Amino acid sequence: MIIANIADFREAARRRLPHFLFEYLDGGSYAEETLRRNVADLAEIALRQRVLADVADINLSAELFGQRMAMPVVLAPIGLAGLNARRGEVQAVRAAEAAGVPFTLSTVSACPLSEVRKAAAKPFWFQLYMVRDRSFMRDLLAQAREAECSALVFTVDMPVPGSRYRDVRSGLAGAPGMIGGLRRTMQAAMRPGWAWDVGLMGRPHHLGNIAPLLRGSTGLEDFFAWMRGNFDTGIHWRDLDFIRSEWSGPLILKGILDPADAKQAAEVGADGIVVSNHGGRQLDGVLSTARALPPIVDAVGDRLTVLADGGVRSGLDVVRMLAMGAKGVLLGRAWAFALAAGGEAGVAKMLGLIAAEMRVAMALTGVTRVDQIGRANLANFSPA
Repeated sequence: MIIANIADFREAARRRLPHFLFEYLDGGSYAEETLRRNVADLAEIALRQRVLADVADINLSAELFGQRMAMPVVLAPIGLAGLNARRGEVQAVRAAEAAGVPFTLSTVSACPLSEVRKAAAKPFWFQLYMVRDRSFMRDLLAQAREAECSALVFTVDMPVPGSRYRDVRSGLAGAPGMIGGLRRTMQAAMRPGWAWDVGLMGRPHHLGNIAPLLRGSTGLEDFFAWMRGNFDTGIHWRDLDFIRSEWSGPLILKGILDPADAKQAAEVGADGIVVSNHGGRQLDGVLSTARALPPIVDAVGDRLTVLADGGVRSGLDVVRMLAMGAKGVLLGRAWAFALAAGGEAGVAKMLGLIAAEMRVAMALTGVTRVDQIGRANLANFSPA
């Protein structure tokens, strides 16, 4: 098929991936209202079109946490991403490097830190969940330091996984043992291209970073049951002292939706936050990112670096997020779909599309540099 936008990558991923993997990527929690609002509310943000502004020389470059980037875009952490293509995180980090943007490796990636580090020529970001075993966390953070990861993204909105009905229906959740394995195997057999390239040639299939906690299992037998059994539900702001004691680099808290929490993040010394509802995958019915972002920027934008994710399906959406005050935008489903559709080349093409669409949006709003994008580029803006 001809791929012209992120929606096309999504369709290509749907055709290639086993049902349980596509549903995991595509779905949200409960009735998926927040998942839909992320896209719909962002699409309703109107930009001011300006003319005769001399936009012959457009520069997308930006700087985040001391790192110069080709554009203010980051590949967000995606759990199980390595199953979307053969050794998927390795392919994605190479595409991100070539495009000049950061890649973020998830704690629950298929490829471990050591494997991704060998494939990477430059430092990448690492995402961390709080698990109960603190000694394991110390070891994992030591691996991140050894890999010279340039930023730590600490996810704070997942003390427990959200209720995701699609994953129950597909067999990724709630179907442990032989029954669940058989369901997933049958779905894989319906996708022979994936079954050969990833299922057979892409082994080993396990959650590489958390292997010490798996006790011989892969972590995929019942992915969500493992998370419920190992994530620390007692997580508190004071736990950031533990993280800071083991990590001296930039610390970014991901999953902030309320200005009060954003202020608390600034008080405890976070370097940045990601305004995020986990792609609509945690608590359904909460604010979309487009609704939550402006009040948070107003509250703490002068104290720390505000990033955002959720609902971004184009370079135009990136510009909308920047106009509302974000300094950078994390792409999640966009790169995961592209990886499933075309591996490293797919991610590279997706990032090229994002850059091209950003250039068009900037040209037609009369700006030539990313740092010129702001509320003045919004038409009749109202965060409510």
